Amino acid sequence: MQRRTRLGIGGLTLLGVCLMAWFVSPAVALARFEALASRPLLFGAVVLAVAIVRPVCAWPTLLLSIGVGYAYGLAGLPLALTALVITSLPPYWFGASTTGDGRLTTAGQTLGAETGGVRGMTAARLFPLPSDAVSVAAGAVGVRLRPYLAGTALGELPWAILGVIVGRSVDHLTTGELSGAVDPWLLAGMTAVAVLLLAGPCYRLLSTEQSMELPSTE
Repeated sequence: MQRRTRLGIGGLTLLGVCLMAWFVSPAVALARFEALASRPLLFGAVVLAVAIVRPVCAWPTLLLSIGVGYAYGLAGLPLALTALVITSLPPYWFGASTTGDGRLTTAGQTLGAETGGVRGMTAARLFPLPSDAVSVAAGAVGVRLRPYLAGTALGELPWAILGVIVGRSVDHLTTGELSGAVDPWLLAGMTAVAVLLLAGPCYRLLSTEQSMELPSTE
């Protein structure tokens, strides 16, 4: 795909997402979750449906696990994790459809080859970064689907647990009730784990580059 075409598709997609985010706020999903919390089977189906369309509305992924925790408590952890994995697929496929051969793509492929798909995706998910940006980047650099799903599940597990615990502890699903629910120390801990996962591969890459740049002693 030509660079100009990729930029055009990306720009139009970003514009559409911004418009949807402007007109449809997360409060809409929270209100629907709260209304259906007493109907477990229907609630589960709605959560999975919202997981599919969530990227278009640019809602935070934590919204899904919080809603599940509100309705099911800790027993809803498998559903919350499943929803987080499902909701990562549309942006991943979008990224895969716009892949190119630029410097960023090449650098991402090099790092991915060194870290391995599962390890790299796990680390990327642990960082407090926009989930959809991580998904698009993974698709763009060619991470294969199976390692992508495994790494996403591992990396999103702490976020799923966090969301379920938060949802279980609140009385009402409102944006005001959920503001400030994430402990900064927890984010720091997850970031530290992600850095440790990437430290070894990054060190090996830097060592290889430096050894290639050293002049010959012959």
